[in-house]
Amino acid sequence: MTAFSSIPDYHKNLISSNTTCIDTVNYYLQQIEKYKHLNAFVEVYGAEALQKAKALDDKRKNGEPLKALHGVVIAIKDVICYDGHSVTAASKILEGFTSIYSATAVQRLLDDDAIIIGSCNCDEFAMGSTNENSAYGNVLNALDETKVPGGSSGGSAVAVQAGLCMASLGSDTGGSVRQPADFCGIIGLKPTYGRISRYGLIAYASSFDQIGIFSNTIIDAAILLKVMSASDDYDSTMLPSQTTLEIDDINTVSTATKKYKICYFKEALFHPSLDEEIKNTILSVLDKLKTEGHQVEAVDFDLLDYVVPAYYVLTTAEASSNLSRFDGIRFGYNTKVDIKDLTEYYKRSRSEGFGKEVQRRIMLGTFVLSAGYYDAYFSKAQQVRSMLVDKTKAVFADFDALILPTSPTTAFSFGEKTEDPIAMYLADIYTVFANLTGLPGISIPLFKHSNGMPFGLQIMTSKADELTLLQLSAYLMQHYKAYQPLNN
Repeated sequence: MTAFSSIPDYHKNLISSNTTCIDTVNYYLQQIEKYKHLNAFVEVYGAEALQKAKALDDKRKNGEPLKALHGVVIAIKDVICYDGHSVTAASKILEGFTSIYSATAVQRLLDDDAIIIGSCNCDEFAMGSTNENSAYGNVLNALDETKVPGGSSGGSAVAVQAGLCMASLGSDTGGSVRQPADFCGIIGLKPTYGRISRYGLIAYASSFDQIGIFSNTIIDAAILLKVMSASDDYDSTMLPSQTTLEIDDINTVSTATKKYKICYFKEALFHPSLDEEIKNTILSVLDKLKTEGHQVEAVDFDLLDYVVPAYYVLTTAEASSNLSRFDGIRFGYNTKVDIKDLTEYYKRSRSEGFGKEVQRRIMLGTFVLSAGYYDAYFSKAQQVRSMLVDKTKAVFADFDALILPTSPTTAFSFGEKTEDPIAMYLADIYTVFANLTGLPGISIPLFKHSNGMPFGLQIMTSKADELTLLQLSAYLMQHYKAYQPLNN
């Protein structure tokens, strides 16, 4: 196949017969084999992908018009259901489980003629920031294999980073798409809560979870978002009215003269946890935006130090409830020890089936929901969340977008934070805000640190305003991008 640059260019090559879907799938299967040591994939659907590719090539020969995702090779995170395929959430507790239906997001891709090439490794039940909590082992960062790829969607991020697929799906509960995108030097989009159906997404924290997109270009992310944004009767939390995403508006924004009103939180950019080089780089971008005529202002945000505690209280509470269904009886792993007492059997199966991080979060969630501590922790965290939503409404009444770092640091070494879970949790300081408030957010790969690793810029807009989010991202990618992605 010819080198992949974007979905529109790929379709031009298909139409002009410069490549075929079969050639394309064979190429990616070769790449997956070549880079299998990165451990990005849990399962590869090679024969099935080639069969779908042949059918699509035949469609074109018969003169059928190309659908939006015709022949686009996509990988999905191992928490997203695909009918007839295993889905394990990278956990021993779901060992051998095969899904009996497809997630709505996956079905939307298939209906638009996408090719699903495989499922990707992740932190167990999407709980983690490094992809070190998987039953399948660590995923390696293709830029530096001693560094973590980020998490929990580390496999999906590396699959795009290393050129093993054209785009991929992850899930974002507190930054699990944006943070690995930042560590891997690619684009990571978390849509508005309710923009993409959660039906068929294995739940971690139901009021936070959102399927997200990894890609190399803004236009590709926009195309996938539009395809998956159709309403779904199976998910009552979806947005009541969908805003049409016009792809042409994304394409032409680079020549637009629009001046944006942009804000940033002073407490975020001058927080002691933020790497000095990342801080100075972002400040220089803000200064440059000012000189170009954009309105850029600092906004006071005195709740920053409350967002991570509130997030972990609420998400672990929801996880405690959501994961109670995994009992080792109906499906998945069950202990081989001969135990007659049912309660003990549950305990043994869940203790053996769940990894340490998942056990930690279940116990924390059960604790904050317990009778003596519910008001002290869960109710207070809900109050913080309500205050954050109010703050958000006030911010976006005056501004088009909020700019933040994505992560306090670039990708760090394996094992560096595993012995200190609190330090690991605090690293989510810049991403959990979007999930607590339901905002759309994106991490775009603009910069290269002096340590050789990429880092990006995080942008958020008001709810359901992905159009502004993608337009501003496209503008910044064109005018500020200095980082060059991995060359395969």
